[in-house]
Amino acid sequence: MVQKIVIKVHMSSDKCRRKAMALAASTGGVVSVELAGDDRSKVVVVGDVDSIGLTNALRRKVDGSAELVEVSDASKKKEEEAKKKKEEEKKKEELAYYHHGYGYYHPGGVYHHHPGYGPHGCPCGCNPSPDSTCSIM
Repeated sequence: MVQKIVIKVHMSSDKCRRKAMALAASTGGVVSVELAGDDRSKVVVVGDVDSIGLTNALRRKVDGSAELVEVSDASKKKEEEAKKKKEEEKKKEELAYYHHGYGYYHPGGVYHHHPGYGPHGCPCGCNPSPDSTCSIM
């Protein structure tokens, strides 16, 4: 079972942070490791890992003050986060279209469904002008 484990470790320098990250990453079954918190004092490990063994290893190797903060199921949270992201993208997409003179304009620069866009045709190419020949003389 994939777990999300948060361990608070007193790390006073970047050297301690590197050592903690390397130790956590070298543990078998780890999918990802990151530092969290304002002072980057929490090690967040995702994977199928023994949380107590990892906490004890960090306590022995890094500073002596490692505390297990949270152990939770990572797969449920990922699904919830993905669902929230999709909903946010839908809302942004709906709000992104607004009326711009000839048709609806998307901030990406694509005009939609506005036939008869002047003598040069549609800028997106959906309605080219029938007499689009070029004559120099």
